[in-house]
Amino acid sequence: MADTIITVQGEYELTHPAERGAVRIAVAYEGEQRDETLALTTQRHASLVSELRDLHNPQTGPVTSWSSDQLRVWGERPWNQDGRRLAPVYHAEVGIDVTFNEPAALSDWVGVVSLLDGVAIQGVSWTLTEARRQTITQEARRRAVENAVAKATVYATSLGLGSVRPLALSDPGMLGDGPAPGQPVQPLAARAMNADFGGATLALKPEQITVAVQVHARFAAN
Repeated sequence: MADTIITVQGEYELTHPAERGAVRIAVAYEGEQRDETLALTTQRHASLVSELRDLHNPQTGPVTSWSSDQLRVWGERPWNQDGRRLAPVYHAEVGIDVTFNEPAALSDWVGVVSLLDGVAIQGVSWTLTEARRQTITQEARRRAVENAVAKATVYATSLGLGSVRPLALSDPGMLGDGPAPGQPVQPLAARAMNADFGGATLALKPEQITVAVQVHARFAAN
């Protein structure tokens, strides 16, 4: 009796609490006087940078890294509702990126700086350490293969066949079959929800990071 070929997709997801938080802030002012606008921006920026230097330690944190954009200064002459050009308005802006290894410290710091004049929180993202990500990814891959074997075994049993034996294993799309209709190729994905801003005070909640793995496998059974 000829072998029956069974091709399946194995998948598995693992989650882990975020271990790193990265926040992007913007320091920006506008005004009618270029020098005053620039001075306000540089003063606020210098104050924040001084604080970050005190918090920065690549090994122990709480700030493991930070960087600052170049200062941007520009002017514009807006139009009023009657179509007349108004006096120039000057803008100055600089961005700062900060990574914390303690979510609680990030939440506390953002809660303070978000109340400062001229500071805007542009976003917070959550990640895992590289070592943790590799460990979780390896485990998810192992579980995805086990899922593929279990699926193929169920299909073989349903057809009244014996045990399955592997013929090929790959990331999605590499067996030559292509993804199923409407199913995009997703060999590996990591997802994290955005920070949660709730209540009267700022509350940053580190989300669970989900590592999802898919594999394609081909088996023979008779």
